[in-house]
Amino acid sequence: MDADQWKQRGGFITVNGYEHFYYDSNSNKPALLLLHGYPTCSYDYYKAIPILEDKFRVIVHDHLGFGYSAKPLNYSYSLFEQTDQALLLWQQLNITQAIVLAHDYGTSIATELLARINLHKNLGVKIDSFVLCNGSMHIEMAQLRLIQKLLLNRLTGPIVARLSSRRIFARNIKNIYYNKERVDQSELDALWYMMNCNQGRRVLPKTTQYISQRYQFWHRWIGALKTTDVPIKIIWAKNDPVAVAAMAETLNDEISNSELTLLEGLGHFPMLENPELWSNAVLNALIAA
Repeated sequence: MDADQWKQRGGFITVNGYEHFYYDSNSNKPALLLLHGYPTCSYDYYKAIPILEDKFRVIVHDHLGFGYSAKPLNYSYSLFEQTDQALLLWQQLNITQAIVLAHDYGTSIATELLARINLHKNLGVKIDSFVLCNGSMHIEMAQLRLIQKLLLNRLTGPIVARLSSRRIFARNIKNIYYNKERVDQSELDALWYMMNCNQGRRVLPKTTQYISQRYQFWHRWIGALKTTDVPIKIIWAKNDPVAVAAMAETLNDEISNSELTLLEGLGHFPMLENPELWSNAVLNALIAA
């Protein structure tokens, strides 16, 4: 599926004055809300969605600064604001009860949701459980890529973003797959195109600041995981070179009501690398619950 075909499958919704791209299978099944990673977009899930739709109404949106969504230059891209946007978007779609599945960047939005639940805040949607997948919530354990470090730096970030190319992007994505033969060049074309939509490279240094926020709010978000009574399913690609398997094991040890599934032979984007294996692991974990 190319970028335009993915766009045609979804639609746009305005939240707080900003346009978000989203996909909604719009069935009567229980809602499964997907949160995507960095620096990609909702397209990450396009091969997994048909499998997940067998049991769920699947909804996924592009965060601000990602994919086809708006990419305002004068915006903080705070994970707190991304959480606010997600909640309002779900409310506009009349979601009152759901499961949240988060990958990579999206796991920090999930942990902020957990922090608010622990503080007894009314989210407007009842979250029955969370699925966390290959997100460096324990940022101190993450094996960050050089490109992330350069984009994170306030001096080098704008320069690196401006000079970035499809070749550099493709190399960095390929390097975090486990099986390099599963890298699909047409998918890389689509992801690169969507990252560049709405002059997206201009905001890359800002969206990359999520890494700093993970350090800054570590106690809030890791603390939320340690104290929550909401069920947590951890589905982790074991051969991820960034969010390493030891991180999943640490999370499983410190979350009292968690359940860990490790997937052998998969890297950082398991839903693209082997959508059948990953999606079935998700369904098995949720249906078993």
